[in-house]
Amino acid sequence: MSEAGGCRGCGSPVPQRTPWSLVAATTALCLVSATSVWTAGAEPMSREEKQKLGNQVLEMFDHAYGNYMEHAYPADELMPLTCRGRVRGQEPSRGDVDDALGKFSLTLIDSLDTLVVLNKTKEFEDAVRKVLRDVNLDNDVVVSVFETNIRVLGGLLGGHSLAIMLKEKGEYMQWYNDELLQMAKQLGYRLLPAFNTTSGLPYPRINLKFGIRKPEARTGTETDTCTACAGTLILEFAALSRFTGATIFEEYARKALDFLWEKRQRSSNLVGVTINIHTGDWVRKDSGVGAGIDSYYEYLLKAYVLLGDYSFLERFNTHYDAIMRYISQPPLLLDVHIHKPMLNARTWMDALLAFFPGLQVLKGDIRPAIETHEMLYQVIKKHNFLPEAFTTDFRVHWAQHPLRPEFAESTYFLYKATGDPYYLEVGKTLIENLNKYARVPCGFAAMKDVRTGSHEDRMDSFFLAEMFKYLYLLFADKEDIIFDIEDYIFTTEAHLLPLWLSTTNQNISKKNTTSEYTELDDSNFDWTCPNTQILFPNDPLYAQSIREPLKNVVDKSCPRGIIRVEESFRSGAKPPLRARDFMATNPEHLEILKKMGVSLIHLKDGRVQLVQHAIQAASSIDAEDGLRFMQEMIELSSQQQKEQQLPPRAVQIVSHPFFGRVVLTAGPAQFGPDLSKHKETRGFVASSKPYNGCSELTNPEAVVGKIALIKRGQCMFAEKARNIQNAGAIGGIVIDDNEGSSSDTAPLFQMAGDGKETDDIKIPMLFLFSKEGSIILDAIREYEEVEVLLSDKAKDRDSEMENEDQPSPENDSQNQGAERMTSSSHEVDLVDQESSEESSLNSHPESLSPADTDNAASPSPSEQTSTPTENPETTSHDGECIDLDNQLQEQSDTEEDASPNVSWGKKGQPIDSILADWNEDIEAFEMMEKDEL
Repeated sequence: MSEAGGCRGCGSPVPQRTPWSLVAATTALCLVSATSVWTAGAEPMSREEKQKLGNQVLEMFDHAYGNYMEHAYPADELMPLTCRGRVRGQEPSRGDVDDALGKFSLTLIDSLDTLVVLNKTKEFEDAVRKVLRDVNLDNDVVVSVFETNIRVLGGLLGGHSLAIMLKEKGEYMQWYNDELLQMAKQLGYRLLPAFNTTSGLPYPRINLKFGIRKPEARTGTETDTCTACAGTLILEFAALSRFTGATIFEEYARKALDFLWEKRQRSSNLVGVTINIHTGDWVRKDSGVGAGIDSYYEYLLKAYVLLGDYSFLERFNTHYDAIMRYISQPPLLLDVHIHKPMLNARTWMDALLAFFPGLQVLKGDIRPAIETHEMLYQVIKKHNFLPEAFTTDFRVHWAQHPLRPEFAESTYFLYKATGDPYYLEVGKTLIENLNKYARVPCGFAAMKDVRTGSHEDRMDSFFLAEMFKYLYLLFADKEDIIFDIEDYIFTTEAHLLPLWLSTTNQNISKKNTTSEYTELDDSNFDWTCPNTQILFPNDPLYAQSIREPLKNVVDKSCPRGIIRVEESFRSGAKPPLRARDFMATNPEHLEILKKMGVSLIHLKDGRVQLVQHAIQAASSIDAEDGLRFMQEMIELSSQQQKEQQLPPRAVQIVSHPFFGRVVLTAGPAQFGPDLSKHKETRGFVASSKPYNGCSELTNPEAVVGKIALIKRGQCMFAEKARNIQNAGAIGGIVIDDNEGSSSDTAPLFQMAGDGKETDDIKIPMLFLFSKEGSIILDAIREYEEVEVLLSDKAKDRDSEMENEDQPSPENDSQNQGAERMTSSSHEVDLVDQESSEESSLNSHPESLSPADTDNAASPSPSEQTSTPTENPETTSHDGECIDLDNQLQEQSDTEEDASPNVSWGKKGQPIDSILADWNEDIEAFEMMEKDEL
């Protein structure tokens, strides 16, 4: 998501009104020269080691790309665990994630210019021929306009840009005659019907064959789109216009950007996450730099670079000032409300914001870039990868990691800006973690859960388009690349567009609405073209001094200042009441609640309910404090609710040829040994007879000393466990009998007992969905003897595992108990039993006694969570951090403008789960916003 490094001939900042021709002469928006600036304390990396790491990146790319071409092509993506292609409609739906798939060999197109960057010119030429021969864009499939633009249109344009470059060099692509460009133009015209709205904002989805409005299109009824979806078109569409001379593409993209700019919140200069494409009303009014908005800001700055239009730079600087004023809370970047920007909208961050330090490098604002990047790196060192979302105290919020490249991108640009070898070491860590935890025999698999090390059968195209490109460029010297990377700008998908487009076909009607609404301070533009003398005033310890205070912030420090302290607090007033300190019997606390607009309601069953009405608060600041108090109460309640649930477990295939490289997400059991406290179990697997395990086994000799495979159904889980234990099995894996079920698309659950005493069960039991179970069954059919490891977290995958003849693994997880998180992501927050009568996840009925029904492990929505009323907290003594890791995903969807109802028992009674009655509070908050407007 960034622009290439280096600043040629750039000795001082470009003045605000410098003619574009002069700016273009210095490769547009210049980066910091990396000639001799590096941080003391980090030893320079030798050229030999850099070359070794660069070669390692090349080998990793060959492993990923080669397996895609062998096992998946012409499918859109590779499924690296099952070694086959992912074809739209032939696999269980993953929701919006599948909107990127259009049956157009997505991974191949997305990888075109990566092949050239990695000096694989012959492979590039072969790939272009395959695209021209095999790819069809006339498919009856509904795709995301945003994803198709950045991945497919961008991939075709990036491939065209480097094809003409190679042709000019005279060795390769001599036969090329703009075929990729013609295909890009065809795709551009297929996307244009999406812009047929009164606002000019595109529909989020379009049918490649039938467009928008036709009945067979199955699209055109949507009303909302994300800001990034509508604001991340200008680079590709403008490049297409300037390559072809067809101005319509750039005109449509400009119109969408103009509309978004006009709809920004005028007092804060922020934009929301989701907007109505017909009315222009903000649907989601939270604002940040992560998912839903990220590349909108990126494309404003890069549109100035590529097109030479100062209105884009003015808009970017206006937004950037608002970001640094409200969203940036160093080293954190937290979402806020666009109408009330001093009010945080979240207490967690998503992984997509990792691109922002790289964008700050382009802006020239290095200090906060270093701070945020270091914070992210510390999170990675704690969890091996950057979780899809993590809390402000750096715990896992959403545990997935789909091999996102944004952090590698920012690492590359910080290295180009500073020359600090520290960032080479960061890149080395990324390479090691990918090979150690994500590499599988058929490619690289996304992490299903960074806590357990389990995998998801997924390798997105952006992994090849971006990750390997940035990692290779990080370690490559100028002579290692066959063209000058500084002559190109990177799109958000890291596709390369030539900077000479800035002077080509400029006859585009431009609507500059910026100055009409904005008074800009000239100081906003001081950092258009930064240089080392400005950024590093003769201080070689500059970057180190910024990073050092953040070294231990993730593991040992409670982050300070995450929740804003209002002006009233700074002036000496008491700090706002925190949920962890609240006691219902304290009269002073009750008075504070009243001031914040929070009411106590005594229910007939003896419980007490909390409800906030913002309009009843003494002031807007008190209303914000009240909303914050309610949000904290949600965190405490959901934390304690989920503490009763077990986290997911891992089934790791450790025998040849897997050697621990395939890890499957497994559901735990509420009986038998707890794998987080006991030694993991390792052994060969064998199928039980009968396969359902509901009676005495007829093949005890086959399962004795082994881990038994059992089919789900016809009896309780505990009964299965007892039968295989009596036959001599050392563990059990229950495989779902609902064909096609997968942890990719269904939440995991716990296997509950049978309502009786289960202390007699001494072997560990884990549950696999059908898809994950099939991976083990397929391995048995192919290799006969398959050995697995049952544990709470996957064991390190290294060469030692390959050399073990008679393994007897030590319990690596015991020493990690203090660091292990017990929270569950939104995919593992349900509990199930063996009967469909106890869970909506089971689609077929099974026998269950009334006594068993009473012992259901899955809580109903009305069941409550307990903690003492007098002090509803989990820790927080002596300055310890409170674990806010257990927020539900539903909370994030409702935190926008309203407050929850929270209820708990009277004195001596437990805190209950949250009662979701938000409508009245939403209306009250909207009234406050209208009043302020």
